[in-house]
Amino acid sequence: MEPAPPWDTVDWDTDPEWDWHSATEDSPEQLYALWRDAVARSRSAVAEALAHGDLEQLGRYTNSRGESPSLRRILIDLIEEYARHVGHADLIRESVDGLTGEDPPR
Repeated sequence: MEPAPPWDTVDWDTDPEWDWHSATEDSPEQLYALWRDAVARSRSAVAEALAHGDLEQLGRYTNSRGESPSLRRILIDLIEEYARHVGHADLIRESVDGLTGEDPPR
């Protein structure tokens, strides 16, 4: 699968750190639009994969040992990674507003 916009136009050889600085001038609306588009593509890809088999079907990716993960493993890894990033965002928010966990807004 080819990268989707905006990652499809990046020259990673020239700017290998692009993903660390590319959004510095983007508005919240632009960033939310990128996120919503990525979510829509992800949901579409999962629906398409499930139309051709169940969660135990093997992915197209093959690692260096010649193994391919199941769709179930791929989805679990994506959920875990997403949760990790949400946790990082929580730490940043807590350092800004001082609220922790489930504290109500002040």
